[in-house]
Amino acid sequence: MHPLDALASPIRRQLLLELRAQPMAVGDLAARFPVTRPAISKHLRALEAAGLVHAHSEGTRNVYSVRMQGLAQVREFLDSFWDTALDRLAALAHETEH
Repeated sequence: MHPLDALASPIRRQLLLELRAQPMAVGDLAARFPVTRPAISKHLRALEAAGLVHAHSEGTRNVYSVRMQGLAQVREFLDSFWDTALDRLAALAHETEH
């Protein structure tokens, strides 16, 4: 799954925001959302497939954390809009000079 596809879900975006502060176990995350624990697990698997989170085991718990490297594709996509906007601005500035 592409990271942008994974971020289409508001729940997944909120999960990332929760995990931004600290790694958390599935149960702790599920307690913060109005959906079932299996639903949270499914969303976390989608985020993991997109490379946005990483899971590791601590005893019987799966603990998730944000993978900053996974956000690189999202950032590159968004940065491409800035590059285009800056190129257009430079062209406009060049036109007004002449």
